[in-house]
Amino acid sequence: MAGRRQRWRSGAVALCLLLVPLAGCGGRTTADPARAEVQQVLDRRAAALLGHDETAYAETGTRTGYTRLRAVPLASWTYRVTGLRRTGADVTAEARLSYRVRGHDRAPVTTDRTLVLGRTADGRWYVDSDRPATRAAQQLWDQGAVSAVTGAHSLVLGVGQSAQTLNAYARLADRAVPAVSGAWGTDWTRQVVVLVPRSLDGMAGLLGSPASAYRGIAAVTTGEAGGPARAPADRIVVNPEAFALLGDTGKQVVLTHETTHVATRAHTTPATPLWLSEGYADWIGYRGTERTPVQAAPELSRAVRAGRVPADLPADGDFGFAGDPARLARAYEGGWLAGRMIAEHWGEDRLDAFYRAVGAHGQRAGAVEDALHRELGTTLPDFTDRWRAYLRSRLT
Repeated sequence: MAGRRQRWRSGAVALCLLLVPLAGCGGRTTADPARAEVQQVLDRRAAALLGHDETAYAETGTRTGYTRLRAVPLASWTYRVTGLRRTGADVTAEARLSYRVRGHDRAPVTTDRTLVLGRTADGRWYVDSDRPATRAAQQLWDQGAVSAVTGAHSLVLGVGQSAQTLNAYARLADRAVPAVSGAWGTDWTRQVVVLVPRSLDGMAGLLGSPASAYRGIAAVTTGEAGGPARAPADRIVVNPEAFALLGDTGKQVVLTHETTHVATRAHTTPATPLWLSEGYADWIGYRGTERTPVQAAPELSRAVRAGRVPADLPADGDFGFAGDPARLARAYEGGWLAGRMIAEHWGEDRLDAFYRAVGAHGQRAGAVEDALHRELGTTLPDFTDRWRAYLRSRLT
């Protein structure tokens, strides 16, 4: 399930010293030295973290960040102070954090942080706390010490999870990557980053949304639709509570589904309807399994057997996580069966071409219609009629 709410943004890697002019005596302007001094402390702090120098890091303030990030393979880590306010003897700094995970992020992940700094008796600034800024999502290390497992095609980062559990996620991801490449092709990174927080609440914190929005959702993928080649790697964020309830096949289907979103990201644009992006991800997820349509689409099967065949393909609004779970299930199942029908009637190559053609359209209006005409030689009304007939034939 693709998380379209959150987008990674590229940020400047270079550190900057920004001086704010303040009114001085006699009409002259002077620079507040505290801002430059705080920036220098954060520069030293970043260098110590990247250099694995715990002593130097501790000299800049609290060690919490160092101990929690020790296992994360960081390629870069920089702060840029964007604002400063004084609170008595302390200062509160607003900063833009940019970082890259080695081997995965082609551009920095950026996030806003709020840091509180105090001053020693001899006048040196030190970091007392470093937390997400207002309205910024948590990072995994905000939730505790991060453990890391590197697979053949994956990096799994977790908090509050055993090495055995994280290795199990890595095995699932390592099987998912070649499965996706076998259907979609190899024009993607063929690497995935999986984040495993301690709980559903931890997942929600990483996504910056209420936990109720993801209850029962096993995983989502964050990233920018149609993102450029030089972009941060997508993150597959797991809900460990829902994931634990799945059987072995279900777990593999979920990781393969989410990995499909990683692979197709550059070709998934605002022109792509959710029935296609989610249905295609489910099609690859179930591809090669022995699940029948009735087994894999129980909610839609019940509706069709009761004579409630959908009149139209699922709308984007049907995929809302916080809505009716049965409606959500029917939307995913309907999208999957649309993709399955294309693969059966027109062939897997045509399904792949259709997906890419829709995403390349540039805007939602007319995207599906044009791609149906060019790639499948049909119209939307005819395709919808075929899909409805396909539901009746496969689900009853």
